[in-house]
Amino acid sequence: MTAYIVIPTYNEAENIEALVAGIMAQQPEFDLVIVDDNSPDGTSAMVEAMQATQPRLHLIKRAGKLGFASAEIAGIRYALAQRPDFVLHMDADFSHHPDYLPTMVAKAESEGADVVVGSRYCPGGGTKNWGLGRIILSRGANLTARTLLGLRVDDCTSGFRCYRRAVLESFDFDQITVDGYSFLIEMTYLCQRRGYRFAQVPIIFEDRALGTSKISKRIIFEALGLVLRRAVRRLTGGAD
Repeated sequence: MTAYIVIPTYNEAENIEALVAGIMAQQPEFDLVIVDDNSPDGTSAMVEAMQATQPRLHLIKRAGKLGFASAEIAGIRYALAQRPDFVLHMDADFSHHPDYLPTMVAKAESEGADVVVGSRYCPGGGTKNWGLGRIILSRGANLTARTLLGLRVDDCTSGFRCYRRAVLESFDFDQITVDGYSFLIEMTYLCQRRGYRFAQVPIIFEDRALGTSKISKRIIFEALGLVLRRAVRRLTGGAD
């Protein structure tokens, strides 16, 4: 089994060393692809220093802050070129804990799943240290997406996922132009429409202790806009 993990970063110097160490300590072994958008805090320089002792650590340095989805896609393309069995992606702030990684891959293997979602909202999952406003926005976005698009995944905005290589190879990522939560919902929707098999692993999503959150109401409302557009196409029989 070979697996690559993709992590977009922007100003994650406070988390990156501990995160890399936590991932590299997992069994089975994972390769890690950091996609850094020219972080002013020196995140990429720290990754470069760690590469001297971490041969499974890879770095993609980008010219500026180009967006979450494009960073994910850049990392996915790099990982696919290595032809691993699985490609995963997760956040850089420990809200997605490295200890869940082996469980997600094992779930894909044991259940024959094409996509495994680290879920806050399936039985056993949850959140920690979230304010009421964030809980309402997140649960509301998920409920709206599931209802209007008929999604069967409890947490369709989760950024903690494991894909079989063949699933990602089936996509033309040049045709995906959405960003943020919209990218995660879009991938959930398209994978379900194509008949890929989903499984879920319950996770506890703990709000970051260090650094600054990149989540905003604008990102969430953009995702809801995507859901509404998709719902209209679905009702009118429009193409994907």
